Amino acid sequence: MPRTGRPGVLSSVSVCDHGPMGQLESRAGMLPPGQRLQKGWPVTHYGPVPRFKPERWEFRVFGATADGGKRCWNHEEFSALPYETVVADLHCVTKFSMLGAEWGGVPAKTIARLAPPAEDVTHVMVWAEYGFSSNLRLGDFLADDTIFATHKDGEPLTAEHGFPVRLVVPRLYAWKGPKWVRGVEYMTADRRGFWEERGYHNIGDPWREQRYSYQEDPGEGPEL
Repeated sequence: MPRTGRPGVLSSVSVCDHGPMGQLESRAGMLPPGQRLQKGWPVTHYGPVPRFKPERWEFRVFGATADGGKRCWNHEEFSALPYETVVADLHCVTKFSMLGAEWGGVPAKTIARLAPPAEDVTHVMVWAEYGFSSNLRLGDFLADDTIFATHKDGEPLTAEHGFPVRLVVPRLYAWKGPKWVRGVEYMTADRRGFWEERGYHNIGDPWREQRYSYQEDPGEGPEL
């Protein structure tokens, strides 16, 4: 069953996260260039909020897995996976930042441990409801603070904010962490996701203000 309170010590289309890992501590509480501090948490997404159907919900890991197979969890099984918290900021490409939120859920590295990628995997595609997708470099996906969040500040996510699961990637703009996540595809070559195909930067580092694809340097993404 979903957790309903603060645990002990943890798609539609979301266009709305933190800098390089070596600088996380020194940047705590700071705003990336062009961002403004936001009180509260605005709801930002494109398209309708999906209706959660627990009996049909499944989280799947597939693609270039280490054993060539796929791994699936239903909602009850996913809710029973090891739960952790991270305190991290959320930086939206629309220029608001929410600082110091506590995100609770399943770390991405836990998913990768339970369903390992093949040795030649370089990127992942995170899939969400309605076929929405977001691509990430494997290193960003496996960062210590990347988390499949089910809770914020000890409370379950609301449907508008991604219940039952959203990905949070604090080192990148928040669109890189989709709401209503349903699975992860391991890839041996990069491929642009939904927003990346529509003009957003392929990497999305807020500290480098990588908002749009025209800002990309050679090698930062597949050709459009």
